[in-house]
Amino acid sequence: MSDILNEAATVLNEKLAGADFDGTAKFDIEGEGCVMMDATGARVADEAADVTLSADAETFQAILSGDTNPTGAFMSGKLKIDGDMGMAMKLAAVLA
Repeated sequence: MSDILNEAATVLNEKLAGADFDGTAKFDIEGEGCVMMDATGARVADEAADVTLSADAETFQAILSGDTNPTGAFMSGKLKIDGDMGMAMKLAAVLA
């Protein structure tokens, strides 16, 4: 398992703690794998989700660290979203 995936799951669990996120989302990190998020938290897995966010590892690390706004990454084409845009917006609010 990738250090990047483990680090992403840890950071996402911190951000999801106490948050009102009731759907499922998947971060598909190019060349690394996937991290799933739902009401129970984040874990390294590749399952069906309401929304899938795809980007390279550098973009995801910048989003998770707060250096890059998820909406800005999407608008610039660095982040691709497939699925429920409403769920993507809820997730962006949790990550902010």
